[in-house]
Amino acid sequence: MKIKTKLRLGIGLLFLMILILSAVGVSSINALRNDTKNILTDNYNTLQYCKNMIAALDVIRQKQSGFDDFEKNLDLQKKNITEPGEGEATGQISRQLARLKENPKDVNLHLIIIKDISRIMELNMTAIQRKSRIAENTAETANQWIVIASTLCFLLGMTLFVNLPGNIANPVRELTDSIREIAAKNYSQRVYYRGKNEFGELANSFNTMAEKLEEYNSSNLSKILVEKMRTETLINNMHEPVIGLDENKIVLFINNEALKISGLGPDEIIGKSAAEVALNNDLLRSLVNDLAQTEKADSLPPVPLKIYADNKESYFEKEVVSITIKPTGEREQRLIGHVIILKNITPFKELDFAKTNFIATVSHELKTPISSIKMSLLLLENQNTGHINTEQQQLIESIREDSDRLLKITGELLNMSQVETGNIQLNIQLSRPEQILEYALEAVKVQAEQKQIGLYIDKAEDLPDVKADTEKTAWVLINFLTNAIRYSQPSGQIQIRIKQHENGVQFSVKDDGQGIDSRYRAKIFNRYFQVPGSAKSGTGLGLAISKEFIEAQGGHIGVNSEIGMGSTFFFELAKS
Repeated sequence: MKIKTKLRLGIGLLFLMILILSAVGVSSINALRNDTKNILTDNYNTLQYCKNMIAALDVIRQKQSGFDDFEKNLDLQKKNITEPGEGEATGQISRQLARLKENPKDVNLHLIIIKDISRIMELNMTAIQRKSRIAENTAETANQWIVIASTLCFLLGMTLFVNLPGNIANPVRELTDSIREIAAKNYSQRVYYRGKNEFGELANSFNTMAEKLEEYNSSNLSKILVEKMRTETLINNMHEPVIGLDENKIVLFINNEALKISGLGPDEIIGKSAAEVALNNDLLRSLVNDLAQTEKADSLPPVPLKIYADNKESYFEKEVVSITIKPTGEREQRLIGHVIILKNITPFKELDFAKTNFIATVSHELKTPISSIKMSLLLLENQNTGHINTEQQQLIESIREDSDRLLKITGELLNMSQVETGNIQLNIQLSRPEQILEYALEAVKVQAEQKQIGLYIDKAEDLPDVKADTEKTAWVLINFLTNAIRYSQPSGQIQIRIKQHENGVQFSVKDDGQGIDSRYRAKIFNRYFQVPGSAKSGTGLGLAISKEFIEAQGGHIGVNSEIGMGSTFFFELAKS
């Protein structure tokens, strides 16, 4: 039977029993009302008439003036004859009344009439008793029917209350449990429901789906195992260390290269919490501590890890790949783990060291002949060495410019070699910001005058001394000014501002050049980087060296720039 049919039948039977119970109650109340009405209208009125006639007789006997009341009540009694023998007694009273009118003081007539009235009253009292018993029987019968109907309604209601929810809820519960089993990948689960209703159809459809899922799972399991083994083999044969973690930082896999540099065995790490293993392993601690900040770290240049492996120091660059999926039926991506890849950059690091040493050596060796060239130029320009014509003077100026440029390049290369080898020599002392500014302005004054560029200074009063290397800080400010002059238009303006900033002093240089595209601002302080489309007149090392100098002194360096709005380069140093 269909669930809908069951519900209709159950609710219909409830309505029917309610109607039957209502009908029984209404009919019983009507029967009681009729019985009570008969007693009131028939017998009670007769008794009242008889009492009035007896009272009228007493008046007649005393005053001989109560015949009208007697006749009035006698006429009402004649109209209310309902019991057997009551009509005969009423007629007898009428005859005796005619005789009494002739002889009002006849005591015997009074007694005869009272006897006839008493007979009528006795007949009605007997009728009242009989009708009361009938009413009691009617009430008892009504109670019985009401109890029977109520019992049937109760039994039917309890039957529906006990069975109907179970008929609906039990199949739903079985189906829910089976769905949970299927969700837990127990595809052998079935719903054993033999009904022919909607739940039976649903159970059959569910079992068909479970069979299909079980068949699909069985057919793909071997393929999945093969693919798993293939993936593990590929990971183990990679020449770079690889570690896989789930979303709870449980180690899922680690290849042989990673085991080699970590000094751990497979049983000591696979299936274990990376945080627990990291307590006793420095390498793993450095790899997993910052996983929560992977996205933030991606925007920063990677810091090489120095690891002692294969009886030598090796350098690795860490790359963290976050694995996300979009579960079926969901809209949001969900993180399911991380893969940590360590790229061995030791050969590149060794080449970089060799390059740095080569550049430092070559730059150092070049400084001597360049200095000799500059000395020779000074001698040539001396009038004591002879007269120089215009063409010779132009050649000397050209040689001087080239030698100055070469000297600057070698200076920058030497500074960069110090930065790369970590051999920056700083002379930190209390320095006056005004002194640093004067040193820088003196160095670029001629260059600014040649392009007719105005240098405007905005310096706060009572600036505190700063903790800085005066020479290297001035070198950074000179580099800012040189770049500003180079990229400003002739007759342009450059603003130099020095002000207090939080716990230090900020130096800034603002030009009115073309500005820097937002795509290149994050790279502007990288080594050898030059903005595409700009004049390639330098080595691309000046800003990189400036960054290293300022950060080595505990300061901060940055740039604010928009296309067409010029650029503002600044650095901040702590005050004393």
